[in-house]
Amino acid sequence: MAPQHERVRARGLVVGAVAMAVSAALVSGPAAAAGTGAPRVPAPDPTASAVTFPALAQRPVPVPPVLAPSVTVLSVAAPSVPVPAVRPPAVPVPGTQGPPFGVFLGSDERGVAHMEQFSRWLGGAELRVGHTYLPGNDWSDIEGDIRFLESWARWRNEKDDRMFVLNVPLQERNEEGVPDHEVRELLRRGAAGEFDHHFRALAERLVRLKVPDTILVLGWEMNGVTYTHRCGPDPESWKTYWNRIVTTMRAVPGQKFRFDFTPSRGRDAVPWTQCYPGDDTVDIIGMDSYDQPAGMPFDEQVREPYGLQAHVDFAKAHGKPVSYPEWGLFRNGDNPEYMRRMLAWMDKHKPLYNTLTDYCPHGVWRCDQNQASSRHYRSVLSGREVVVPPAPPVLTPVPPVPTAPSPPKKCSPLDLGSRVEFWLGGKFCLRSDW
Repeated sequence: MAPQHERVRARGLVVGAVAMAVSAALVSGPAAAAGTGAPRVPAPDPTASAVTFPALAQRPVPVPPVLAPSVTVLSVAAPSVPVPAVRPPAVPVPGTQGPPFGVFLGSDERGVAHMEQFSRWLGGAELRVGHTYLPGNDWSDIEGDIRFLESWARWRNEKDDRMFVLNVPLQERNEEGVPDHEVRELLRRGAAGEFDHHFRALAERLVRLKVPDTILVLGWEMNGVTYTHRCGPDPESWKTYWNRIVTTMRAVPGQKFRFDFTPSRGRDAVPWTQCYPGDDTVDIIGMDSYDQPAGMPFDEQVREPYGLQAHVDFAKAHGKPVSYPEWGLFRNGDNPEYMRRMLAWMDKHKPLYNTLTDYCPHGVWRCDQNQASSRHYRSVLSGREVVVPPAPPVLTPVPPVPTAPSPPKKCSPLDLGSRVEFWLGGKFCLRSDW
């Protein structure tokens, strides 16, 4: 439901008794050990809308050798050296602070720039998800022949844990009100493979931009009436077309794409389950869910046919994670109760990601009319990406480092070499008063 005009159209020898002592010491030598170590004018019913640490390997402590009892050896106690606490660096623990989230702030370079500002507004909370849309004006748009993709690719590659989500239209003239009979014909042509080369070109461009793990939301809100890529006029051709697109894009060398099937919440023009193309080509089951229609409380948004609960249940039955590529306020105005319930819903069901649509009437940062909802969103998510210290790990013992104390009076030190002295625990002396 993110509107078209919010997007951009431009593109390491000793003798006698000492030898015996040394020999005895060497025989019992060390134990070996190794540690491994905004919006377009909406349609009447628009819906734009687990870390454990491996136990550290226990390094066996070398056992000091037992000296022969018939030999007198000056026992030298090496000062104890404290064992340092070995702790891995603190890292974020996914899930304990809520699911990865982001926000749609515009399709072009300005949307990328606004991400840092939005993060500051949230007290430094990290936006791990960047979300934008390809325009659907013509096929060159859908092939990714637009300059702002480069900016999003740079943002994605600055940190390894970021996600890049890209909505991809399935047809040109995507928001031009193409009638059903034309949509039906276009879907049949797509199902026959006529448009495969456009999606191959997009896949190759994303790989060249070093974003081969992009999450692709293909033909979003297909159960509605707005887009030329809608499913209703011919669900069977739509599903065949989706499968051709995914097969084509997965065939491009270097790709690691994930494909997100995302209807709008509710029945809309056609039940979205009728458009589901199958588990083999779907990686994520998303839902665009805005606070609408007017007067509908959140509990009903959960319980309604093809609503939030149906979405979670369907994804579980198919073994897929859920997502919320678009969500936000809408028909019920500034509604902090919706904001509270939707954030709690996502904390409970832990979607792979979610992105709030931030422009009026849906947003909380750029929309002054939603002050109460904005305060609640900010209070819940502000500073949310907190670094959580891990549980105390198993420590790796470190053998004490022997020191070489000054030999006592009336004692002639023998140089046995550093290796023998290490296992004897210090310098070996031959007393002159024996």
